Amino acid sequence: MLAVVKSIEVIGEASTKVSEQTMQRVPAVDWRGVRQMRNRLIHGYDTIDPERVWDALSIDVPPLIAALESALEDWPADAP
Repeated sequence: MLAVVKSIEVIGEASTKVSEQTMQRVPAVDWRGVRQMRNRLIHGYDTIDPERVWDALSIDVPPLIAALESALEDWPADAP
């Protein structure tokens, strides 16, 4: 479970580096939710709910990946 938690933390941390412009271009991603999950795991490490982590992995992450892959397919070559 530690590897999954760490991976979700990394996704959340990476989302903090995404520009406002990019977030607007990819509205299918719940950017705020991604960051909130990261914060919850980082700051509430002593009360992590394994079921919620599993739900994030099995329910939330696959649509996130799909949305990002779709955005990348349509991303203009000259866009930042």
